[in-house]
Amino acid sequence: MKRSVIISLFILFAFPALPFAQEVPADPFDVSPLLINETIPDVEVRTIENEAISLHDVVKTKPTMFVFYRGGWCPYCSRHMVELKQIEEEILEIGYQIIAISVDRPEALKETLTENELPYTLLSDSPADALKGFGIAYKVDDATVERYKSVGIHLEDHQILPAPAVYIVDQEGTVKFQYVNPNYRERINGDVLLAAAKAYL
Repeated sequence: MKRSVIISLFILFAFPALPFAQEVPADPFDVSPLLINETIPDVEVRTIENEAISLHDVVKTKPTMFVFYRGGWCPYCSRHMVELKQIEEEILEIGYQIIAISVDRPEALKETLTENELPYTLLSDSPADALKGFGIAYKVDDATVERYKSVGIHLEDHQILPAPAVYIVDQEGTVKFQYVNPNYRERINGDVLLAAAKAYL
């Protein structure tokens, strides 16, 4: 075996590619989400008080339902998150915590909480590290960015948004359930999600 091939194989197995190191696609239909039985990335996100926290530390306390949404400015996201309020009490009673994550900066999360009267936790992933790690990140094209700007929506410079997703994760960070839909207008029904939460606890 040639020396170059041996070196390549060593690099492949000794330093496997991290999910957030993969190239971010330009189309939400090309994302490669984490699958069931895979482990979530150990990346940092920020609380509404702008304090850093590791996702692995977040899930250690109890099984977690992660809801990835585009931002507080997205009406489809707001509608879905308000719908989740209707099942939140049952979700908590069976032992979960609900964590909603977007690329909104911490200061924007407060406005989202207030406007929608949300009872669960919002976290900021403004660098999009969690989105990349979960494999649900895609890069918005320049024309769409400009169109958003014209109506007062300003994305981060990286121009990354998530394909909206819901993940159920155990305390070891293992994925037990996932729903990812590249069409941001379509979201998982609350009753279906509740049934999944009961089944995968």
